Amino acid sequence: MRETRFFIEGKHAQGDRVTLAPGDARKLVSVLRAKSGDTIELLDSASQRFSARLEVDGATVVGILDALLLRPTTELPRRVDLAQALPKGQKMDDIVERTTELGVTRILPFVSERSIVREAPPARIERWNRIARSAAEQSGRERLPLVLDGLTFSQLLAHFTEYDLVLFAWEMAEENLRAHLSGIGTGNILLVVGPEGGFSHVEASSAQDAGAQLIGLGPRIFRTETAALVLLSIVGYEL
Repeated sequence: MRETRFFIEGKHAQGDRVTLAPGDARKLVSVLRAKSGDTIELLDSASQRFSARLEVDGATVVGILDALLLRPTTELPRRVDLAQALPKGQKMDDIVERTTELGVTRILPFVSERSIVREAPPARIERWNRIARSAAEQSGRERLPLVLDGLTFSQLLAHFTEYDLVLFAWEMAEENLRAHLSGIGTGNILLVVGPEGGFSHVEASSAQDAGAQLIGLGPRIFRTETAALVLLSIVGYEL
């Protein structure tokens, strides 16, 4: 049970008693067969890791925070967000799960000119945040990534000012990603990936005018769900 990790809300201290969320309690009792006295790892909103002893009473599970665990960080050294054009089908589920494992901080779903899916209902956003939470717990993340509400392309452009570097993946870009890696610098980074049909020339030009660097990912054309993983993996490695 020691390798089992869950997130808890708020900042805590050694000795606190924390009632786990119903979904987490259900997983512990019904799936993992946890019992009183078992030990798990709990991570609070301040990214503190605790060894916690369980008290199980029916469907209610309380964690007693016995010890603060000091371990090397599992997070990227700076904030890296992903702006992902809404893909069709269940692809977004996989994108959220895999990019969470790779260390993304926030995911900004958006609709662009060639998007097939035109909206992200609240129920989908809630689902993607649940997937992010589960992936973060499984992969040992210290922070819980957040999937934001869906944006229009114009709204996305307005977010560019929050970042020190915006890398806009476009298959028609003249410069390869490699040209920007040595100058990746410091500060927040936003990675922008388009839909199945790619970005239009107008969108690419608008993104560049808003401060983005247009970059290609090599000689091959990736699927949207592949491009997100490739881009985040390369940038994360360079950090």
